[in-house]
Amino acid sequence: MPPTAAEVRAGLDHPVIDADGHGIEYLPWFRDLLRDEGGRGAVDAWDVVENGAGRTRALDADTMRTLGLSRVPWWGLPSQNTLDRASAMLPALLHERLDELGIDVAVCYPTYGLTVMGLDDPQLRVAAARAFNTYYAQAYAGLRNRLEPVAIVPTYAPDEAIEVLDHAVETLGLRAIMCTGLVHRPLPGENLPRGARWVDALGLDSAHDYDPLWHRFVDLDVTPTFHSTGMGWGSRTSPSSYVANHLGSFGAAGEALCRSLFLGGVLHRFPELRFAFLEGGVTWAATLCSDLVGHLEKRHGDAIGIYDPGRLNRPLLMELIAEYGNDEVRARTGDLDAALHMLSEPDEDPTQLDEFARSGLRSPADVHSGFARQCFFGCEADDPTWALAFAPEYHGTRLGAMFASDLGHWDVPDATHVLPEAFELVERGLVTTDDFRAFTHDHALALWGPRLFADTVVGET
Repeated sequence: MPPTAAEVRAGLDHPVIDADGHGIEYLPWFRDLLRDEGGRGAVDAWDVVENGAGRTRALDADTMRTLGLSRVPWWGLPSQNTLDRASAMLPALLHERLDELGIDVAVCYPTYGLTVMGLDDPQLRVAAARAFNTYYAQAYAGLRNRLEPVAIVPTYAPDEAIEVLDHAVETLGLRAIMCTGLVHRPLPGENLPRGARWVDALGLDSAHDYDPLWHRFVDLDVTPTFHSTGMGWGSRTSPSSYVANHLGSFGAAGEALCRSLFLGGVLHRFPELRFAFLEGGVTWAATLCSDLVGHLEKRHGDAIGIYDPGRLNRPLLMELIAEYGNDEVRARTGDLDAALHMLSEPDEDPTQLDEFARSGLRSPADVHSGFARQCFFGCEADDPTWALAFAPEYHGTRLGAMFASDLGHWDVPDATHVLPEAFELVERGLVTTDDFRAFTHDHALALWGPRLFADTVVGET
């Protein structure tokens, strides 16, 4: 008989922090708050969003692709397990059940509020973000000793993001923040279909300079976290299968965002900031960490010079062709330039040769320390590969894997099974109890800092 969540928690000598649970917003209340923020027009615009899935069901595959639409989540919330559905909807009930779930403090991300991160209409986007954030501040009032709600900050433009961030933190008193990590921007040109988009990941080659936003996070002493998905771009645009779009989507989004922040130098310029990439696990991070090291070692400013076409020893090459080339090659040695230029052009812009210049990365140690100090990764309990975070021999450093219940969504049939499922890796000998402490407590504390938990039961331990 496997242990219950309460039994697992009783055997630990540390609190358990759920780094990514979800609340389910009570939409009639939200709609009233939205009307207060944006008037009747904002509510009418929200109705289109709220009922969008029903409208797309009437479209054929070609129309959906033209409009940039793909099959979105459906039947995505607990139903037969009514208690879990109610727990996600009613913070007071969730608060009462935390001991049963083996959780000391839960950081509660949005559910319906996640849609705000992809809204094109700036007026609706800002009004909805402010209304949802007001909802969270009010819905979780009096319960924040064990439940910490997360505010929404869309990042389509730095000024807009700063305005919403200041309202959430300074006016509403919220201190956990979720940002739009990937902004889908229209391609330049006229009369293009809605599906013609490019993905802006807020760092390298971004449409805006986001440094003022990162500075504001530093000033407010709050942490940007990202709950982005890769659904709707690349190969995840199926008009018929949500599963096809969902598989690997959080990892793909986390990788795109993390890669952009590293190569754009955001981590280098803001060493005091920490960043969280949620729900995608750590396997992509292990691969990215290793891959960045490999590319850095071979293509940084000094190393890239060995591939300079001007360094090719043409007399030696001619000797080798004469000795080893077949008749067809030797007959065309007069056309040697035509054989050499592709992928080896001599006229590359010398100012663009060091693609790591903006990143601030100069050695593998810089890559490893950036991942170890500044990057954290939400891992669901049914993902056993979080153990890879504690195997630095493969990718060079320990990774900041964090326990995440995803309570309130379809991948949690029973919230009481989440902590025991994660603990199975200890029972199987794949991780140590110290690793499990880091996974369920230490890394979340390092990400958000003690200030977020100061007034919670974690801060009292």
